[in-house]
Amino acid sequence: MIARRTLRIFVSLFVLASIALTAMTIHAQTPTEVKVWIAFQGARLDWTKARADEFNKQFPQFKVTVEGYSGYEELQKATDLAIQQKNAPAVVQQFEAGTQRARDLGYYKPIADALGDKKELNGLKVDFEDFVPVISNYYVVNGKWTSMPWNTSTSILYANADQMKAAGIDKVPATWQELEADCAKINAKKAGLKVDGCISWPDHGWFFEQWVAQQNATLANNDNGRSARATEVLLDSRAAINVATWWQNMYKNGNYIYTGKQLDWDGVEGGFSAGKFTFIISSSGDAGDILTAAKPNNINVVAGKMPYDAKAGYAGNIIGGASLWLVKDLDPKVEEGALTWLLFLTDTKNAADWHKISGYIPIRASAAKALEDEGWFKQNPVFAVGGQQLADSKVTFATQGAIMGTFPGTRDLVTGTMESLMLKGGDPVEAFKKIKTDADKLLADYNSLNVADAAATPAK
Repeated sequence: MIARRTLRIFVSLFVLASIALTAMTIHAQTPTEVKVWIAFQGARLDWTKARADEFNKQFPQFKVTVEGYSGYEELQKATDLAIQQKNAPAVVQQFEAGTQRARDLGYYKPIADALGDKKELNGLKVDFEDFVPVISNYYVVNGKWTSMPWNTSTSILYANADQMKAAGIDKVPATWQELEADCAKINAKKAGLKVDGCISWPDHGWFFEQWVAQQNATLANNDNGRSARATEVLLDSRAAINVATWWQNMYKNGNYIYTGKQLDWDGVEGGFSAGKFTFIISSSGDAGDILTAAKPNNINVVAGKMPYDAKAGYAGNIIGGASLWLVKDLDPKVEEGALTWLLFLTDTKNAADWHKISGYIPIRASAAKALEDEGWFKQNPVFAVGGQQLADSKVTFATQGAIMGTFPGTRDLVTGTMESLMLKGGDPVEAFKKIKTDADKLLADYNSLNVADAAATPAK
């Protein structure tokens, strides 16, 4: 009887141990979920999800899920709410103008801190030296990488080659002065070319910033917020007034066609793809979309660097786009998965493929070389312009680009003011003097909430 009871106890213990072991095995095989939020829809989101599928097969211990939003602002609001509800993703895409705010929020852990002195992670190489220098210049603050570069762009000139030829223009204009001369030729044959006008670009502060940087002038004090926190926005500088005056005159002279809507990327790019404008200035990151849209209309697209003021000289252009930020205080396994994903997504192969499907510049020198070696740029010259423009830019505080907490609000002020100067007229000096006061007030209010002594606090 005792033997049977002992046997039953032994069997029960064996069964319980087996169940526990099975549960542990199942748990061990359950991949760690890594949530990634990005501000893309359509083909770019599809591409990123496909990369996540590849990643999950290569690293079965992790499960990356990618969720797309319609824009950076919507994504930021969703992230703010998720942080408050303690349900944050592991990785969030932030546009470059949000860099200072992202650092001040306290949501994120600098990539440099997370990776430490690692040379590899799960077999993936950690190599920040391979990133194109102009990208390092922006996202390295006080010697420390803040986030992982991903979609990097610059503003370039797209041109309708057939319309140029018909107007007697033999090369893409490189300067404001050449562009003005070419616009005179376009407007003289406007009816025959069946165009609405010579050139358009979205009414957006980013283009204004580009033209200021080309003149080797900073948008904010303290070396564009690089040597210390920005406390003043230099909207009344000689370079800023130069841009505003030229832009207004281009509209007055009938050279620049305003679509009548601020931030109208679709209107500008759609008009070009339909043959309504001979030239447009837009993002290099939209090269793929522009070429695809132009093809059914038999538009022969060529491209050149963003025109600059020959009188002021040329220092270079600044970047646009966004980077990927690591949320802080993650479970160690989630952080490991997030870092592995970031290294995977931005490796040489994926950086090259991402460029091909979008037009965003190859963020790694090795990716650019791989594309060059396979003849990609020779076959697709429009895609080469953005990267070459940034490569040709001098490294100065101006071309590094500004970092300040009220960047989006400042852009809105510039955008609205340029619309008013075009449609209602007025003196650019007075208009920009006023919005400098408004921008400085915004920045002072922001800084007062984020630092105890904004004027003396170095950028972190």
